[in-house]
Amino acid sequence: MTASILLASTSPFRQALLTKLGLTFVTDSPNVDETALPGENAETLVKRLAVAKAQALAETYPEHWIIGSDQVCVLDGEITGKPHTVENAHNQLRAASGNSITFYTGLALYHPSSQRLIQCCEPFIVHFRDLSDDEITNYIKKEQPLQCAGSFKSEGMGICLFERLEGRDPNTLIGLPLIALNAMLREAGINPLLD
Repeated sequence: MTASILLASTSPFRQALLTKLGLTFVTDSPNVDETALPGENAETLVKRLAVAKAQALAETYPEHWIIGSDQVCVLDGEITGKPHTVENAHNQLRAASGNSITFYTGLALYHPSSQRLIQCCEPFIVHFRDLSDDEITNYIKKEQPLQCAGSFKSEGMGICLFERLEGRDPNTLIGLPLIALNAMLREAGINPLLD
């Protein structure tokens, strides 16, 4: 019997990534407050939120393996959120120019009826090349990355902003580290290559 899997996210990017594993899954919105707690660092924040998202849907899906994920990026020691405006996006990319941003993606796999929880935090570093104001302005105009942490879409033209990428799984940058998730699923008895 194939295990029931739920992705606790309505992100089309995370859904597209999970599809790569070839598993059947459903999605639902976890409706979790993503506000950081006072003094909470990025790694602790994303792990807490990934677990909270998975557990938020436990009552509705008690027999599913629920995948929760959350991501933030850190630039110069500060958590950088989604820009929401063109001005903020420009400021974020100006600050990132010639600099590095570390993305932290929290991942949780939770099975409510057994109370089994597997979690991790996957880092990924983006090294930006030096960007001109015209490049930044035109990039924002073309991609409209206003709902993306760091003000770019690595799965699109954002790749033109980078000097190099550093991490074990490029999927992490888009919001769902598939190498880590695959290991968690196997630990839970779900092997995408055998199911």
